Amino acid sequence: MKRRAWLTLGAVVLGGGGLVTYAVASPSHDPGANGRAKRPVKVYDLALKGTTGGKQELPRTDTGQFSMLGVSWTGAAKRLGGTAQVRTRSLETGEWSAWQDLELDVDPLEKPGSGVRGASEPLWVGASDGVQVQVVRKNGTTAALPKALEVNLVDPGVVTAAETRQSGTGSEPAAFVAAGSPDAPSEAPTDSAGPGDGTTGRPTDGQTTTSPDPTDTTPSAPTDTTSPAPTDTTPTVTPSDSSSVSPSTSPSASASATVPTAPPSTVPEPPIVSRAGWGADESISPEAPEYNADVKAVFVHHTDGANDYSCADSPSIVRSIYAYHVQVSGWKDIGYNFLVDKCGTLFEGRKGGVDLPVFGAHTYGWNRESTAVAVLGDYTTTSATNAALASIARLAAWKLGQYGADPAGTTQLTAGATQKNYFGTSFTAGSTYTFQRISGHRDGYNTECPGGSLYDQLPTIRAWAAGPVQNLKVATLGGASLSGSTYYTKGAVTVNWTATTPSSLIKSFQLLVDGKTVATTAGSATSAAATLPLGSHTVAVRAVHQSGRTATSASVNVVAETTAPTFPTTPKLSLRTGTVSTSSVPVTLGWKAADDKALRYVKLLAPTTGTFGPTVTAFTSTAKSGTATTWSMRAYDYAGNYRTYSPAYTPLILQESAATKSGSWSTRSSTSYLGGKSYSSGSKGAALTWTFTGRSVAWVVSRAATSGQAYVYVDGTKTATVDLKSATTQYRQAVWTKTWSGSAKHTVKIVVVGTGGRPTVTTDGLVYIK
Repeated sequence: MKRRAWLTLGAVVLGGGGLVTYAVASPSHDPGANGRAKRPVKVYDLALKGTTGGKQELPRTDTGQFSMLGVSWTGAAKRLGGTAQVRTRSLETGEWSAWQDLELDVDPLEKPGSGVRGASEPLWVGASDGVQVQVVRKNGTTAALPKALEVNLVDPGVVTAAETRQSGTGSEPAAFVAAGSPDAPSEAPTDSAGPGDGTTGRPTDGQTTTSPDPTDTTPSAPTDTTSPAPTDTTPTVTPSDSSSVSPSTSPSASASATVPTAPPSTVPEPPIVSRAGWGADESISPEAPEYNADVKAVFVHHTDGANDYSCADSPSIVRSIYAYHVQVSGWKDIGYNFLVDKCGTLFEGRKGGVDLPVFGAHTYGWNRESTAVAVLGDYTTTSATNAALASIARLAAWKLGQYGADPAGTTQLTAGATQKNYFGTSFTAGSTYTFQRISGHRDGYNTECPGGSLYDQLPTIRAWAAGPVQNLKVATLGGASLSGSTYYTKGAVTVNWTATTPSSLIKSFQLLVDGKTVATTAGSATSAAATLPLGSHTVAVRAVHQSGRTATSASVNVVAETTAPTFPTTPKLSLRTGTVSTSSVPVTLGWKAADDKALRYVKLLAPTTGTFGPTVTAFTSTAKSGTATTWSMRAYDYAGNYRTYSPAYTPLILQESAATKSGSWSTRSSTSYLGGKSYSSGSKGAALTWTFTGRSVAWVVSRAATSGQAYVYVDGTKTATVDLKSATTQYRQAVWTKTWSGSAKHTVKIVVVGTGGRPTVTTDGLVYIK
């Protein structure tokens, strides 16, 4: 048995001037409807009512499932001077949304048929099951609102096979529930193009130069308190002319007297989801398409509505707009030639062949010489995504390329209507005017569309579409290092580049070395490898736009070289002042590194690690006494060449007992002394002499406030007078050091000066490096 979800109307009296509104009761729900795999597109028309001509509304109302809505009225040439606001209840959360304004400043049709209704722009609200509407005339006016005001709810349905295909390359028709199934209407639907105006004519949206009336000045007819159930306009008819249906985005069929031949384009066709791919029900728009002579311009639109939709819902949004344009507004087909979502997926709009100049209904007064693409969403204050911009650029370049037009250029369009645009520019029907090849809706008609933010992005779209590639530059060179303005490499490099033009609009890249092409990559590539011969070179990248226009990056200087750095002064260890213990001796490692091109840094690899800049020549550390230690250093240049030097050094301690004594010395014992003992003398002229073979030496002493002075003789020559006085007592202090360029046999002699009042000198011995 066939079932139908009936909606009933009942009168409700509200306060405030005796205003009468009408509530709509819940439909009879089919609990299994949402769970079915397939569900057809449906349009529900709910009448708005009121006692005056200045306001009509629909209170909070339960409905069947819908995802898009708008407001419509009798007469395509009538304008609604006022505001229309809606609230919806989320099917998922059950929460009511805030009030949202409907865009009422919609382009009229240039040749509206008798069955065409005036309508707001449709608003995508996502899956919902409740609605509230209020329409109020403009403040200060007395004109009645248009007749037969309705809120029109669109359920996009579920078209499983088409929506999961996504690519849109298949040609099978979308599946819809057949008559007699639980979801089919029990009676033939009425034509939603003309409810309330007595018309049932076939939808049409041809062209004329007649401007629309600014408002409906005829008062609304009185209405009853009862009304027939809102119409479910789910279609059941089949196309009257199957040849007019374009099942896919493949090139059009062979030309005929009415169907032009598709000209080739100068650039590739972008991927486009076909009408079958997004689930178009061709039975609701059986009228054959019309064609223009060519495409001189591309108008960019936005569809309005939320931007937080999932791109998986994009086919549903397109189906909803299609149903709204045809079954609510009464148009012969969807108005836009193409649509694109925020993920960059392009959809075929009006049928007739994506590669043909299909006559659309999108930009009042300018449809005859143009095509249009609408971005799903609202871009009044939000910028469109780069993915959407790139797809618009590809589409515009392809369509304009069919007619040899430069997307960055201008053209002359003939006005089809007398009007003004958003910027106040006046147009007279039949006269020609200059337009950008890629223009915004507001350039031709008085509307905010495509939104201020998207309109500001049109120069980017033009640049991307026309070429050459924008902001191309070499970003980095793998296998090379930059010093100043020059890269250095051993030969093999990977050149990485960036550009702001999307790769989908780029044909190829060429890697240039000294102006010659050494590698070619696809337009999606961001790097290429090459091996440079030894010597100095320039490296650049050339991008070939799909239009054939080229752009070349600034070149970078690259030197290929394989000469390793050198150590003009090899790493050498020397003793320094500081505290000495039997396990730790203070030392300094010194070196000098150089490179014939550009030294980068020096690394200490052992016995500890460190990295030093090219001008650093010393590092302080400690070394273990009595043990040979390897000090390994490596110098790197910017090309990646390196040289390693690894000398070994052994610090040794010579106790005071190893010295030759002269004069009076006494032995002192303490754990604070090296080896637990030291020599001390206050006798002027007392001396200790050590002999050793090494390259660096340090004298180790104890220091206090009463410590005296000593002379230091090296190889028989007096070299220093050392004062051992210290405010604090210190043990095992290396107070004097000397280093030679190489290792040799030396003698060091310490002589007590006999300083007045503090003559004592206490010594722990010598440390030297072998």
